[in-house]
Amino acid sequence: MNRCNRNNCTGTIEDGYCNVCGLASLNSVGRSQPLGTPLSAGLSAGLSAGATGRNSSSVTGTGSSPLTNRSRGSRRTGSVSSRSTRKQLGAGLVSVPELPSQEPEKAIMAEAKVPDNKRFCGNCNHALRREKGFCSKCGQKFSFIPTLYPGDVVAGQYEVKGAIAYGGLGWIYLAFDRVLSRYAVLKGLLNTEDAASAAVAVAERQFLAAVKHPNLVGIYNFVRHNTEGFIVMEYVGGSTLKEIRKQRGPLPVAEAIAYIHRILNAFGYLHQAGLVYCDFKPDNIMLEHNDVKLIDMGGVRRIDDLDGDIYGTIGYTAPEAGEGPTAVSDLFTVGRTLAVLIAQIPGMTQEYRYRLPDAKEVPIFVRHESLYRFLLKATAEHPDDRFQSADEMADQLLGVLREVVATDTGQPRPAASTLFGGDMLAIAAGSDLDSLKVDYHHLPVPTLTRKIRRLIRC
Repeated sequence: MNRCNRNNCTGTIEDGYCNVCGLASLNSVGRSQPLGTPLSAGLSAGLSAGATGRNSSSVTGTGSSPLTNRSRGSRRTGSVSSRSTRKQLGAGLVSVPELPSQEPEKAIMAEAKVPDNKRFCGNCNHALRREKGFCSKCGQKFSFIPTLYPGDVVAGQYEVKGAIAYGGLGWIYLAFDRVLSRYAVLKGLLNTEDAASAAVAVAERQFLAAVKHPNLVGIYNFVRHNTEGFIVMEYVGGSTLKEIRKQRGPLPVAEAIAYIHRILNAFGYLHQAGLVYCDFKPDNIMLEHNDVKLIDMGGVRRIDDLDGDIYGTIGYTAPEAGEGPTAVSDLFTVGRTLAVLIAQIPGMTQEYRYRLPDAKEVPIFVRHESLYRFLLKATAEHPDDRFQSADEMADQLLGVLREVVATDTGQPRPAASTLFGGDMLAIAAGSDLDSLKVDYHHLPVPTLTRKIRRLIRC
C-alpha cells in the first residue's frame, strides 16, 4: 500500500486518496492543485434546519392517483448533466445484496383481483366495495376487472400471459412478443368506451419512445386494443424496493442510500430532457442483479405540459405538485422515498404528510445527523429551499454516504470536493494533533468556480 506523498502526512493511499488528509495522490492530480475534503465530501453546511407541512387537497388517494388534470403552470429549474461519480451502485463504497432475475411467468398473479381494502375511486378517493359500477360519492365510473385475459393477442403481436399488478391507471399485464420473441409488459394508458380517446392517449405518450437510459425501463411500443391504450415496456425481473423493505424491514442506511443515489442519475436524465417522473416511491424502483431501474413510466409528463393529468401518492408528493410538477417536486419524492426505506415513520399520510418527525423520534436520524439534514433539505416545504437539480442532490448524498460508511466501518472514506481544496489541518499538523490550536488557516480553501473566475476577470 502506497504512503501519502504530501508533506507531514502519515496516511496511506486508498482508491487514489489518502485515508488521513483526504487528498488525491500527487501522482493522480499533479502538485499544483490539492483536492479533497474528509468524509462528507463537502456536505453543505447550509442544509435546512427544519421543515413544516402545509395542508393541501391536491392528492386524492393513498395510491397513485391523479392530482389534477389541469396543471396551472410549471417551473423548470437547474441544469442537469451526467456525472462520472454515479457509474455504479453505491459509487463503489457499498456492497448490496444481488438478486437473481425472476422468471417472467412466475410474476403472474394467481387471481387477478384487487383486494377490497385497496379499491378507491380514482376521482375522489372514496372507498369502493364492488368490482364494477359507479362511485356513490362522485358518480365516476370504475372497474377493477381485468380487460385482458391469458391468450388475448394485442395489436396482432403481444400475447397476454396474465395480470401481474394493478396500478393507478389499471391492470398491468405480462405479454410475449411473438415478433421479437421476448417478454414485455403492457401498462394501461386509458380505459374508456371511446376508441378515439384511446387513440389520442396513445399519440400523446409517443414522446416516451425517445427516453433511453440504463436506469429507466425501456419503452418498446404504444398500442391500442379496443377502447384501451397501452405502453409496451421492457420486462424487468427482480424485486421492488417496496417488496424488499416489506421483507426485511428498514434497510441499512448505506444500502438504501446506494439505491437512491444511483436512481438520481435517471432523474437527471429525465429533467434534462424536459420531463418529470411525478410519482416516485418504493413501488416504482426495481432491484435487478446489481443495479436499479425506474419501472413505471405511466405518470411521466413534460414539465411544460399545462393540461395533462398529474399523478401522485399521498405521503410522497410535494405540496405544490398539483399546481404543476417540476424537477424540484420530483426530488421531493426522492427524499421522501429514502426516508421510508430507512425508518419507520408513522403518520406518513397525515401528520407527517409533508414533513419529517424530529430527529429524537427516529433513532437512525440521531445516529446520522448529516443524513437527517439532507432529508430536511430534500423535503423542505418551500421548493426554493430544496435541492434544485438531481446532480446537486446526488453530490450531497454521496457525501452523506461516505460519512455513513466511515461511521459504520471506522475507516475514513474521503474524496475530492468540487467546492473546497484539501484539508489543511492534516498537512500542517502531521501526526501531532495534541499541540494544535484553533487557526482559521487550517480550514479548506473554497475552490473558485468558472463562473466566479469569469466575474473576477470582468
